[in-house]
This record gives sequence, C-alpha cells and structure tokens, in this order.
Amino acid sequence: MTEVLDSLPPVSPEMQARIKAASRTAAAHRALMAEVPAMAALQGGGKGHLEALASSVSVVAWNVERCLFPEDTAGHILPLAPQVVLLSEVDHGMARTGQRHTTEEMAAALDMAYVFGVEFHELDLGGPTEQAFCTDDFNLFGWHGNAILSAVPPERVTLIRLDDHGHWFASDEVPADPDQPRLGGRMAIAAVLPTEAGPICVVSTHLESNADAAHRHQQFDRLLRAIDAFAPDMPVLIGGDLNTGNHLPPDFDWQRETLFDLARSHGYDWSATPDGVTTRPSLITPHPDRQMKLDWFCTRDMRATESWLLSSVDQNGRPLSDHDAVWCRVGLD
Repeated sequence: MTEVLDSLPPVSPEMQARIKAASRTAAAHRALMAEVPAMAALQGGGKGHLEALASSVSVVAWNVERCLFPEDTAGHILPLAPQVVLLSEVDHGMARTGQRHTTEEMAAALDMAYVFGVEFHELDLGGPTEQAFCTDDFNLFGWHGNAILSAVPPERVTLIRLDDHGHWFASDEVPADPDQPRLGGRMAIAAVLPTEAGPICVVSTHLESNADAAHRHQQFDRLLRAIDAFAPDMPVLIGGDLNTGNHLPPDFDWQRETLFDLARSHGYDWSATPDGVTTRPSLITPHPDRQMKLDWFCTRDMRATESWLLSSVDQNGRPLSDHDAVWCRVGLD
C-alpha cells in the first residue's frame, strides 16, 4: 500500500532550482524523483456518504484536461449518479486553474471521498492557451495527476508508477518538450472499495500520449501485474485515458494497439466501453489535429449492463475538456 497524507509536501524553491538545472538524463530523473516525497505518496480527503456500494455500480472515467471548472465539471456528471469517478489530468496548485485543488473541489461538490496522486510536477505555466487562464505567474504546488472519487471511503489504496525514466524530462530518452518541462511520469491509482457483494478494485490511469503502441503495451503490462499483486482474485475495473492510437500514423487507429489482447489474456473484458470517439475541440485544445478514441473501461469479473458517452459540452455550449466522459454501470458476477 501507499501512504495517504492529508496534504502533499511541496517542492522547495531550492529543489525546484536543482530540478531545472539537472542534466536531462534518465538517471538524473530517477534520482530527483526519489528526493520528492509527493511522488511516492497519495493525498486523501473527503468523507463519502455511503458505507458500501451497491452490487450495481455507476462509474465515470474522464480526462478533464486540467479541470478548469471543477464545480461545473462535477455538476455535468451529476445526472449520471456516479458512485465512482476516475479522473485524469487534474491540477492542484497550478496557476492555469487558479491554484485550486480541483480534485478536492469536485469531491466536495459530489459529496465523495477522494485520493489524488501526482503524475507530474509541472515546472512552468503550460502552453499559450493554458497561460491565458493563469491567475499568477507562478504555480503554488505544480501538481498534475490522477484521482479516484468514491461515494465510500476506500479500504486501501496504492500508487502505481508506470515509468520512471523521465519521458518528458530526459533528452537521452525522447526529445524533451521545451513548452512543458516536468518531473514525473505516467501512473495509476488503485483503490479497494467495499460493496454489498464484497470488495472491488477500481483503477484510474493515464497512459503515455507521446509514444507508440509498444510503449503503452509495456505500461499496461506493468499495471496489470501491479493490480494482481494489490488485489488478487478481486473484481477489477480500470478506467482512463489510454491514449490508444496516439503517435500511430498514418491513420492513428486504436485497433492497432496490442494492449487490448494483453488485457484479454489476463482475463479482462472491454465491453463496458461505449462506442464512439472521445476527443473534441476545447478551450485549451481549440484545434486538435484529429479525433480519436482514447478513453476506455477494462473489467475483470464484472458485468457491464449499460454504457454511455457523455459529451463534455455543457448546457451553455462550453467544452469542459477536450475529452468526452465515458460512463458505465457494472454488476458483480
């Protein structure tokens, strides 16, 4: 299990300076990661309002693209009556989202408990469209990551790192992005939740966008093995942005990903995922190059009874994210 803290220790100005001055190598990245306690911990909060979930569970997975509007984002999914919400790309202490803890605000609006984990420590303010939303010229904490919201407090949780080589940091691995300097890497959070039919494991994850199918296959293999160790012989639901088809020219076809068969070989099923592409133009990504199917549910020992693709465009015509949300209802076998 991973330690769950009331708050994550901030990165000191001295450590910030060391990170920015460090050589852009995988070895340097691993050493720096080990010196930032928040990279190995989770933050928990909220209380939830149930003691146990029903044997039929309503689940939303949504890449909320920084979560510019936490309360409106929570209100957008409220009609689906979710009992579990799996989030990716949530900010905590970032200028572009008003220095807010977007996960905490969504959890409060939905009357849920939450766990939040750091995917990246952002070293700058983001790209031009993100900077337009900045309220300050600094990040209070610079945390960006994944989260699980639940109507019940989790019984136990763990943070699963899917890489540590510094894919967005180390120039000896891949070209670093000068507009998005960051420490960290793709990750997942797994939580065991009580239900009337026994405990289940839910997982919020986000796979690498700037990579090929083989890279994502390796990440998903690491994820499945970690879940087996954390929650053996337990029903599992994985949800999130798997970036399927990204960097697979010329057609960017998600069906070319090998992680689907990998999961099936481990006893998982993909039928809880609704049909349709899941990306769209947004305030931060106004002109996407293509539409893709990136967001998925993957289940083990659960029955998908319903699924739905929820547009991220709110009632005022404003896109809350460049991803639509995926929803499913699952029953326990």
